[in-house]
Amino acid sequence: MSKHRAAKIFFLVLFLSVCFMSYPGYSAGQKVISLNYSNFFPVLHKHSITAEQWCREIEKRTNGSVKIAYFPGGTLTPAAQIYDGVVKGISDIGFSCFAYTRGKFPLTEVIDLPLGYKNGIIPTRMINEYYKKFKPKELDEVKVLYLHAHGPGLLHTKTKPVYKLEDIKGMKIRATGLASKIVTALGAAPVGTTMTETYDALRTGVADGAMAPMEALWGFKWGEVVNYTTLSYPTGYSTGMFIVMNKSKWNSLPPDIQKVFEEVSAEWIEKQGNVWDEIEKEGKDFILKKGKKIISLSKEEEARWAAAVRPLLDEYVKNMKAKGLPGDQALKFCLDYLKDN
Repeated sequence: MSKHRAAKIFFLVLFLSVCFMSYPGYSAGQKVISLNYSNFFPVLHKHSITAEQWCREIEKRTNGSVKIAYFPGGTLTPAAQIYDGVVKGISDIGFSCFAYTRGKFPLTEVIDLPLGYKNGIIPTRMINEYYKKFKPKELDEVKVLYLHAHGPGLLHTKTKPVYKLEDIKGMKIRATGLASKIVTALGAAPVGTTMTETYDALRTGVADGAMAPMEALWGFKWGEVVNYTTLSYPTGYSTGMFIVMNKSKWNSLPPDIQKVFEEVSAEWIEKQGNVWDEIEKEGKDFILKKGKKIISLSKEEEARWAAAVRPLLDEYVKNMKAKGLPGDQALKFCLDYLKDN
């Protein structure tokens, strides 16, 4: 080979190398960042699918620089251990309910209060705005990617229809977090099971009913074992949920990768909120096709149910004040947000 031809080849290779190394998302010797993601929703549930889509979108926008191994159905860490699992580094990213670790997130419990929610998109938007405004220290040990919250938690019962407060007295009703206080305020006894445990609790009679959004009737198949749904909107509560990352893992990410995570997560707030409303309809359609009964409360009963749970709002403010937390401000923020939206 002539010296002239060898020189041309050398400079061509050098030119291509420089171009390739300047390609977005590439740096010489860059290693793929491998992460794992723990989620408690069953693999075929729409929220599980939406979460996995988030993973793939992160991978796509980082040009494959990030790879996320996704573990749905509590297969990596159980629902109640997902948050602490992220803190300890068992998982890099986790998705679960704040209510499964009762008392760990006191200020954020405002989202779970019976504020009379009517859908899923509004509480989802609201919990993210709440976080931006208050930045509660109770979440400082992780990187919050985004939050969301389900549509109104309603009453579903197996053998006994509930038309009025007297009907629920003494019943065993599945509920977690602040929903258990709602159950108590209505005169029933709370049963603490996770979403995935509740089907068997209803089937075997451990619970007479359950509090949850309509989506659980289809997403967790409760509609197969309950026969009545009471539209208890005056006590409609939500459950705040988190998608968080291990703080050290987050801090180790390059700034351009962090930016991708934040951009995709901001988009998924709307996606996750809209999914809540989609599956609310699916839950309702599922039980109607099975011939189950949906019960509306009379105006008088709606007022009675609202009055029964009102002390829970006052109790929240009192408890937060005792902890030195701005519970009055958080509650006012949420009530104003719901009024305006």
